[in-house]
Formats: sequence, structure tokens, C-alpha cells
Amino acid sequence: MTLSPRTRLAARTVHIGAAAGWLGAVFTYLVVAAAALSGAASDQIAGSYQVLALITVAVLVPLSLTTLVTGMVCSLGTPWGLLRHYWVLFKLVLNLVATAVLLLYTRSIEDAASIAAKPDWSDTDRRVLADPTHVVHAGAALIVLVAALVLAVYKPRGLTRYGQRRLAKRPGTSPVPS
Repeated sequence: MTLSPRTRLAARTVHIGAAAGWLGAVFTYLVVAAAALSGAASDQIAGSYQVLALITVAVLVPLSLTTLVTGMVCSLGTPWGLLRHYWVLFKLVLNLVATAVLLLYTRSIEDAASIAAKPDWSDTDRRVLADPTHVVHAGAALIVLVAALVLAVYKPRGLTRYGQRRLAKRPGTSPVPS
């Protein structure tokens, strides 16, 4: 499947915008999560967790899914292909893992937000809200997204075995050594 130049440009534009938005939203999430940990006032902590839950559901999940879908459309509709080059394959794996972890993690942040919304916190509630998990996950997500960004910009050489076979089948090309 080859996309028309206009469709390819539109898909790439949406992909880059969603990826940039996802990176910015994760950074924002990290700042708010850090503020929730350092907050002394219970209303600041409660508000921070409500914002974290909202960012997760309304921003992070849609952007991650948009990035995943548009990345696949872009790769399948261009000569890069989805499985031909290692950098594309690595970006796909990073996106799949990050999206899967995010979807599994959504329940955790919703639980923390509901605990934070309670008028009185038990000692167990305070321990849950003081857990640095949200900062750690956001930091790890930031690293994963920056790695995907670096792969997209530098496009390291290297064909997968599938890519090598596809190249060898083209007329007028010599097979790439393994």
C-alpha cells in the first residue's frame, strides 16, 4: 500500500504533532506528580491527583493511541515499511510497550485520584499518595519517548531480515549481506 503524497504528508503531520504532544503531556504529568509528592497541603495533593487523572485519560491515552495508529499508517504507506528497518521496528515496539503500560497504569492513577478526593485520609491512603510511582513512571516514559524521537530523527541504518529479502527481490538491486 502506498499513500498519495498529500495523504502521506497529512499522516506524518498528525503523527509528529501527536508525538510532540505526548512528550509534552508526559513532561507536564511529571511536573504535576512531583508537585503532588512535595505538597504539604492536602488540598494541593488532592488537586494534583485530579489533574494527573485528567491528563491521563483526556490527553495521554488519546495521544499515545494516535501516535501508534498514525505511525503504522506512515510506515505502511511509505518505502520505510513497518518491518523493513530496525529503527522503525524499534519505534513500533517502544510505542506498543509505552501504550500498553499507560493503559494498564490508567487504573492506578484513577485509584490514587479517588483516594485523594476523600475528605479524610487514613495512614494507608497517605502512604499510597506519598508513593513516588507516578514520578518514576513519568520519568521512564519520558526516556522512552525521547528514545523514539532520537530514532525518528537519526534513522540508524540497518535492514531487518525481512527488509533484506524485500530489497533482494527488487530488480537491479544486490542482496544486502546479513
